[in-house]
Amino acid sequence: MAELGAHLTAASAGDDRPSIFEAVAQDSLMAAVKPALQHLVKVLAESNPGRYGFLWHWFDEIYVLLDLLLQQHYLARCSASFSENFYSLKRIPIGDCRQQPLATAGLPKRQHWKSLLLLVLVPYLKGKLEKLVSSLREEDEYSIHPPSSSWKRFYRAFLAAYPFVNMTWEGWFLIQQLCYILGKAQHHSPMLRLAGVRLVRLTAEDIQALEKKLAGATSSQTHRYVRTIKTQVQSAVRKTLGGFAFSLSTGLSVSVFFLQFLDWWYSSENQETIKSLTALPTPPPPVHLDQGTGSAFLPKLKTVCPLCRKIRVNATALSTSGFVFCYRCAYNYVKTHQRCPITGYATELQHLVKLYSPES
Repeated sequence: MAELGAHLTAASAGDDRPSIFEAVAQDSLMAAVKPALQHLVKVLAESNPGRYGFLWHWFDEIYVLLDLLLQQHYLARCSASFSENFYSLKRIPIGDCRQQPLATAGLPKRQHWKSLLLLVLVPYLKGKLEKLVSSLREEDEYSIHPPSSSWKRFYRAFLAAYPFVNMTWEGWFLIQQLCYILGKAQHHSPMLRLAGVRLVRLTAEDIQALEKKLAGATSSQTHRYVRTIKTQVQSAVRKTLGGFAFSLSTGLSVSVFFLQFLDWWYSSENQETIKSLTALPTPPPPVHLDQGTGSAFLPKLKTVCPLCRKIRVNATALSTSGFVFCYRCAYNYVKTHQRCPITGYATELQHLVKLYSPES
């Protein structure tokens, strides 16, 4: 009987363990949300650069702040990240405790802050590193730095080592997932192990406790009449942040499938199909540049660069506006401001097109 009871206990504990499909699906959820939101911001920035251009310029920083607020809300309320709660999962500390804590109990402070940093900071730093590598590769391709400079030798070595570092990082995640599938590990991701937690499914008691906590939070607000000014200010700030996080999470929950569809639609595999379906004639020059404003930027001679006011060297056009500059001038300006210097249209480095005349 004792052996049978131990076997049933192990089986019930194993039933709480999410499958590899659930674990990978919740990981891919947030990975699909950011590119879709990034595309929406890009559309806004291109439609009105003056008003929404800063959103595109500071998108990573704005997104990481919103992500920090969202994950903090869910970790404190449900002991899970947004995507984990979406798939009815929760985090519990690693240990031999036979009875799992309720989702409303929250994580211990150490595991809570580790989880928050690994959920928000690691993807942010990884994305910044990828952008840095991309920009360094472009600089190396066009030889912006002198070949004999120490900086060029340094980032050439960095570019040579990055693929191996990235392969090691991705291989670490792959090995961890294989161990999880074979039952040799409690975590499908190394980030969970570093945070000191593991994922389990929500139980009926967890769902009831979450519903009671939500109902109790709304009813307790009506019984608090006598408060000091400091308490009122703190409560107002908490309510504002909590309400914003709740509205943001609710909106993401409703639009998550739409965002995943946008991510698929604008993926690299579908770009050729999109181009064939949305092929349009060449648009006319910008109509908002009248004679007064245009003369302030554009030189009278067509062979003069509008930025340095000298004869163009390595003529380069911006595909977003059609204006031609020196390559070095256009590259430095677009890299710094992410927009066309004449029209203000949102522009990236890949929009630079070098022009080759028959004389050259």
